[in-house]
Amino acid sequence: MAQEVHRYGDTEIPLSHELINPLTSWMRATILDAQGLHIDEIPSPMCAEDHVRVRLAAAALNHRDQYIREGKYSKIVLPAVLGSDGMGVVTEAPSQPDLVGTRVVIYPELSAGNIIGMPTQGTLAQEIVVPAANVFEAPEHLSDEQAAALPLAGLTAFRALMRQGALQATDTVLITGIGGGVATMALLFAVAAGARVCVSSTSDEKLNRAVALGASYGINIRESDWAKRLKEQGSIDLVIDSIGGDTFNDLTDVLVPGGRVVIYGAARGAAPMMNLHRVFWKQLHILGSTMGSAQEFADMLQLVRHHSIVPVVDRVYAMSDAVDAFDRLHAAQQFGKIVVSCS
Repeated sequence: MAQEVHRYGDTEIPLSHELINPLTSWMRATILDAQGLHIDEIPSPMCAEDHVRVRLAAAALNHRDQYIREGKYSKIVLPAVLGSDGMGVVTEAPSQPDLVGTRVVIYPELSAGNIIGMPTQGTLAQEIVVPAANVFEAPEHLSDEQAAALPLAGLTAFRALMRQGALQATDTVLITGIGGGVATMALLFAVAAGARVCVSSTSDEKLNRAVALGASYGINIRESDWAKRLKEQGSIDLVIDSIGGDTFNDLTDVLVPGGRVVIYGAARGAAPMMNLHRVFWKQLHILGSTMGSAQEFADMLQLVRHHSIVPVVDRVYAMSDAVDAFDRLHAAQQFGKIVVSCS
């Protein structure tokens, strides 16, 4: 009778550790399986010729990880080591030995639509092996935890704001859902670019924290007249939105004629009874955005270095407390990025 195995990416692991080659090295990882999240030991991945091994120092959580945990993501393969954001030090690089010892952040896209962390092994582990082209030198002014908070949120915010949104220093931009990782990075980028920034949330505490980071104005969308009050603050040239749902028509209302709205998420789902007349009468530009290219990742890192931008880290958890970290993300209690130490 064949021995039952678990599969982690390309690695098959017999349920009995005794059946593993005794020379195999092991590492701790946060694993999602049918029983839920837990910490276990799995074999360290093999490092191919054109890949690098990174000894991870820290990883950050994204909503993608929580959606997979909840079974709300497509083509879920379990068991899985989650995590798309990570930073650490290169310890093995067969084709580029000069990279060994380099402190790096990881570009999270392996190929079109294939993101690190399910079905391939993610960053919530002590080590990861990725293509050499996916590691970039970490900005020197950032701590390990701050650097780990940067990749996916920074890349998504950069593309939405700078590429799709074509932000100008003369713009007034509204960033919805402030407190989330991408929204908070978009705030930091827009302030660094010299734009006037307004933010929205359902939490006055998060609005106040955003103002402390450079936002000019915060609006609580729980207030029935929030759109009217926002318009009284001045024209909005660009909206960076992750909310959608019943707030979307209000966003098209507050935009100036010819304004732009960039959508990178839809936390409230589809926009009901969308006012198309307003879209064409005001000649609005509605654009979608997600992730970004390796070149945009490099450009984002350059922006972070040039302006000494520091990602907002909400809390840092030990790997043994990863379940608590996921629960905080699920409850939307965070402001900025939730980080897990991998050491």
